Amino acid sequence: MSKFVIRGSKPLQGEVQIGGAKNAALPILAATLLADSPSLIKNVPHLLDVETMFSVLESLGCKVEKVGEHAYRISPALYNTSEAPYELIRKMRASFLVTGPLIARHGRAQVPLPGGCAIGSRPIDLHLKGFSHLGVEISMHSGYVEAWASQLHEGEVYFDFPSVGATENVMMLAATIEGETVISNAACEPEVVDLANFISLMGAEIEGAGTDTIVVRGTKNLHGCEYTIINDRIEAGTFCVAAAITRGRVEIKGVEYSSLRSVITKLEEIGAVVERKGEDSIFVISENRPKAANIKTMPYPGFPTDMQAQFMALLSLAEGVSVITETVFESRFAHVGELERMGAKIRVEGRSAVVTGVEKLAGTQVTAPDLRAGAALVLAGLAAEGETEVYGVLHIDRGYENLETKLRSLGASIDRCDE
Repeated sequence: MSKFVIRGSKPLQGEVQIGGAKNAALPILAATLLADSPSLIKNVPHLLDVETMFSVLESLGCKVEKVGEHAYRISPALYNTSEAPYELIRKMRASFLVTGPLIARHGRAQVPLPGGCAIGSRPIDLHLKGFSHLGVEISMHSGYVEAWASQLHEGEVYFDFPSVGATENVMMLAATIEGETVISNAACEPEVVDLANFISLMGAEIEGAGTDTIVVRGTKNLHGCEYTIINDRIEAGTFCVAAAITRGRVEIKGVEYSSLRSVITKLEEIGAVVERKGEDSIFVISENRPKAANIKTMPYPGFPTDMQAQFMALLSLAEGVSVITETVFESRFAHVGELERMGAKIRVEGRSAVVTGVEKLAGTQVTAPDLRAGAALVLAGLAAEGETEVYGVLHIDRGYENLETKLRSLGASIDRCDE
């Protein structure tokens, strides 16, 4: 078991380069299954979740070749099964994204119910409802979803909630169906746009990605292509908070400013200075104790749920009382108890957490219960007095590439230790 050992209270200084987006890479890798020829995918981050997706693709008969530092060629020529393996799907929720492509290629799919971070109810019913509007029949038994379609057809899909995964899964299936499919109340996240751009290069026509209405004009003959994944806005946001919580000065490179607008607005409200540098860099400066602020997570372009835990760590040191309301996922406050071990004062009331800021946190032993909670505990450790040991590093490795190396380059005292 690995852990991070952090000696805190050191302002971060310097510059850091943001890598490829995990939440764009996973659906794009799944979408390579739709093609009849190889795809070359660039800016692929080195993450445990990406490795799991590679294993899923290989189990389905694809050939995965590393052809550069962050570049991979995916060849679906030997792709010959509609059954996804339980031992891989259970590890990661995003692996359920192969369901749409499997139905598209084989007319059927047998996929285990997905795993991943345990952060409350994350049902797949929206995925299945969307499939059903395109001619797919569904049954569930013994922890598996079985889907089949004798005749796929175009359709109109409306989501009760703008689910990112459901939007992506339905968009992939619709891309192979001739005719026009309309997805209403679709997710607007940049990662959805990235997937749409990739599928468009493969030969489908997609309009409206980035809005709540997506129109897909599919084709039976999608081909492989070369594509570069966008950078990770959540990694960028995490380093923004790292600068603010340590009262440092950090330039974050490889940032799409518009995708971080809600995060930047809250940082400025809390008291940090955020300067835009060129087309893809921002400079975050924080010299004083943060101010309290209220945060409500929302689907994009609202404040991202994947930044909620990191901001809770920051606001635990703020002057005043903050209220953080989580509307996207239930039970996404698993980090509260661990932050309290470090001296934070937090009271959970249903879907809200009331955070009364303290002047300092104290280093201790904590355990990451999930990916973003783990990032929050690392951030708290960077600001805390004394030594913090963060266990459960594998959760963090699912979504952050070389986190400790990047933090050390900014002056942090953080080491990975194996026990």
